[in-house]
Amino acid sequence: MSIPTIELRLWRQFVAVAEELHFGRAATRLHMTQPPLTQAIAQLEKLLVVRLFDRTKRSVHMTAAAAALLPAVYDLLARAQALPGQARAAAAGEIGRLRLAFVSTAGFSLLPEWVRAFREQHPQVQLELLEATGDMQLQAFERHDIDAGIMLHSPGFAPLGLERRLIAEEPLLLALADHHALAAKSSLALDDVLAQPLVIFPRRILPSLYDAIFAMYHAAARSPQVAQEAIQMQTIVNLVSAGLGVAWVPESVRQFQRPGVAYRSVAGKKGHRVPVCETSLVWPAGVVSPCLQRFLEFVAVPRD
Repeated sequence: MSIPTIELRLWRQFVAVAEELHFGRAATRLHMTQPPLTQAIAQLEKLLVVRLFDRTKRSVHMTAAAAALLPAVYDLLARAQALPGQARAAAAGEIGRLRLAFVSTAGFSLLPEWVRAFREQHPQVQLELLEATGDMQLQAFERHDIDAGIMLHSPGFAPLGLERRLIAEEPLLLALADHHALAAKSSLALDDVLAQPLVIFPRRILPSLYDAIFAMYHAAARSPQVAQEAIQMQTIVNLVSAGLGVAWVPESVRQFQRPGVAYRSVAGKKGHRVPVCETSLVWPAGVVSPCLQRFLEFVAVPRD
């Protein structure tokens, strides 16, 4: 059995009769004559296969079916009336969904405050967060599973097919076990650390920064002694605390206060600088949804 399509006009006429309980007054309220209104209610009853009103020459009464139906019709008309405003709000990015991926280091500094402030300013935008490494974000972009991502990379890195906006730059620090002999120094020279076993992320998840770190070793005529690879910065720091080696980490990771780990700045030597890393907001080139545009505008506003 096919479900009939009922125009909103018929529902509005039903509500007028139900509230007035008088076809003449309802017709006047609707700025129409009584016969077309009577025909419209008859048409609605035919479509519903339900009697809505009991009529006599002197009175009109709703049936039990009409009384039960009336609250749902009120809700339907209210939602229909709200649609134009919702459409305008969606076009302006005030309602909708933004799927944002982020690397773990963003969770140490930028992201918590951003999420709080953005949700306060745009409460009707559904912000969906996904922690993902850079390689996972690229795959998610290919599947259209995310709208934007926060990536860590070496300066100037531009992922193919993505636009980016720089949001932070920070130096790399050396994380080492607090019982390590080098931890007794407040700062270190590059030559002090190049021979130390290294805990590092796999190249596939952060190739530009991986290559920059290796280039620093090669420029000093050294080869990194990779003792262990791990994907998440928290895991890398945990392995450092266990004494497996030292690790180059963004300065923001210092906020991950893992017992047994010390963080030290390392001074490069002439021609051999310690790399810095950048964090960027990235999104598909030429693809900016209204909600993403709102987020880009939000990110562009300076904050303390």
